[in-house]
Amino acid sequence: MSPTDKFILAIDLGTSGPKVAIFSTQGELISSEFEETPVLLPPAGGAEQSPEVWWGAIEKAVKRLLVEGLVNNDDIVAIASTAQWSGTVPLDQGGNALGNAIIWMDSRGAPYIHKMFDGLIRVEGYALAKLLNWVRLTGGVPGNSGKDPIAHILYLKHVHPEIYQRTYKFLEPIDYIGLRLTGQFAASFNSITLNWLTDNRDIGNVTYHDGLIKLSGIDRAKLPDLKPANAILGHLRPDIARAWGLREDVQVLMGSPDIHSAAVGSGAVRDFEPHLYIGTSGWLTCHIPFKKTDLFHNLAALPSGIPGRYLLTNEQECAGGCLQYLRNSILFPQDELSAGANPSNAYQLFDQIAERTPAGSGKLIFTPWLYGERAPVDDHLIRGGFYNQSLNTTRAHMVRAVFEGVAYNSRWLLKYVELFNKRPVDAINIVGGGAKSNIWCQIHADVLNRPIRQIKDPIEVNVRGAALLASAGLGYLHYDEIGTHVKITNTYTPNPAHRKIYDELFHEFLAIYESNRKIHARLNRI
Repeated sequence: MSPTDKFILAIDLGTSGPKVAIFSTQGELISSEFEETPVLLPPAGGAEQSPEVWWGAIEKAVKRLLVEGLVNNDDIVAIASTAQWSGTVPLDQGGNALGNAIIWMDSRGAPYIHKMFDGLIRVEGYALAKLLNWVRLTGGVPGNSGKDPIAHILYLKHVHPEIYQRTYKFLEPIDYIGLRLTGQFAASFNSITLNWLTDNRDIGNVTYHDGLIKLSGIDRAKLPDLKPANAILGHLRPDIARAWGLREDVQVLMGSPDIHSAAVGSGAVRDFEPHLYIGTSGWLTCHIPFKKTDLFHNLAALPSGIPGRYLLTNEQECAGGCLQYLRNSILFPQDELSAGANPSNAYQLFDQIAERTPAGSGKLIFTPWLYGERAPVDDHLIRGGFYNQSLNTTRAHMVRAVFEGVAYNSRWLLKYVELFNKRPVDAINIVGGGAKSNIWCQIHADVLNRPIRQIKDPIEVNVRGAALLASAGLGYLHYDEIGTHVKITNTYTPNPAHRKIYDELFHEFLAIYESNRKIHARLNRI
């Protein structure tokens, strides 16, 4: 490192907890820290987290990182943020949270979306006239699953009116971080998108649409003002600068949600160049040069973290979260049968087991819909599980089946991404915690029948993307050169010996959804 190097402190508020990292302005990772935070699951489809716990975890992780002394704190010139998307934090005028944040998994607002789109002529559950107008303006429409912020806000308005009335602003998680860092209430053009209340036709000038706000029944005064994602939100609050040992002139950028940041941190920044993210949730996205919507499969081109660009967005609800579930709830739950604490190397053990287990897992199929699904089907009532178990099924089969089931889900989504783009995908950059697993990368290559490129430090993809976007926004590098600052460590090519079994099981994976969706709808309808 040169003595003239400058650095960016990046914060990623993930569902499992915040990660913080220091990057050079050229995208070189210096060090990172992580602090776990819990998810609360109230009945009837709830999913919440505590904003105060978030902030406390961020402070712990930042202080632990900065005390390492790997760079001179005076050379940290900016703070970049990213975070889980599609969440809602109700705040009073003093910036105090009025309750838990409602996060992206929460479906309790679904009835209010259904009511808002009631009408005589309906398509996919939406009144046709309202649907066409909404898609024309925003590029999408509030999901029937009720997991978007517009649904969260309507849930609070109808079920917790005291919180709704006291709320000064509703903020996304990333914008809550910005508020804590600067004292400023604001949202970016892309963080606000899933409120579905903005006109996104002019990508350089996203604004609220009065007609959509009126249809929603949400008070415009409770929504934050908007800024471009690369705008400077403000300077770091003096009290935080002192507590962290940073200069008071450190600039805080607006930033982008995790999907947007990962798209940049993956290095796949050219149009139609895809990346696959395997974190708690998953997605397969790419930048594209046009605005388009596939309502039937929950895909849409929405404002990107890169100014003037669109990002094909989608999300699969549970990816790496399925392995976490396998570890915590199936193999190592803390109950009367527990033999002790969870092994600290459980995921490494899963890799070893999956690698020695034959492809196809003895024709055991795992479906990863543990909390419903968003894309390529918007179905919050579907549930996952193991299918085709027998007395010959072993724990090893179950472990590998989870790896494969997530890959089948990715292949399902790949079909509609390629149709959306009207072109095949040649190779895919893989990122997120799941991309640390060599065997999972190979399984994805085999199941998707595409080369899979493993990015260096894949678990740092969100903070890297946030730092690179901030660096470009501050003029330290150009947006079009971001891809050259991301390194590929391995490329996994499809194993032709596995083609037949995976084609067979993927066909049955789709059949399982079609055969069971009505059963799950009856079982899980509230």
